[in-house]
Amino acid sequence: MLHIDIHSFSYKKGGIPKDETGNGGGFTFDCRGILNPGRVEEYKIQTGNDIGVQEYLETRTDMPKFLELVKSMISINIDNYLGRGFENLQINFGCTGGQHRSVYSAIKIAHFIEEKYGDQVEVSLHHDEQHQLNYK
Repeated sequence: MLHIDIHSFSYKKGGIPKDETGNGGGFTFDCRGILNPGRVEEYKIQTGNDIGVQEYLETRTDMPKFLELVKSMISINIDNYLGRGFENLQINFGCTGGQHRSVYSAIKIAHFIEEKYGDQVEVSLHHDEQHQLNYK
């Protein structure tokens, strides 16, 4: 079974997560080119898991376009890895503070992978700066 580790992280705090599987890493996507909802007063204390931040990213930024491209890129590798019997893939999303854009992206991509690949993969989601949001 292919285990997919997905991380949201902060470039300023922890930096790109280390790949603990020995594969030497995987994908790392920089979300800093997307407008930051953290600069809007009402969203400063929220995360990418909150509805207001999600709506902002979906309607006021290029995030939907960004994630469609990410889905296309990672699907190529996931399909290939499944066909070749690989066991691990890491996908990282970074932004300035690891709170809004990267958290949102990691959540959305985790759901996408679970819906598309179902029982063929096991997804673990890690929010390196927002530990209360971690699951699996």
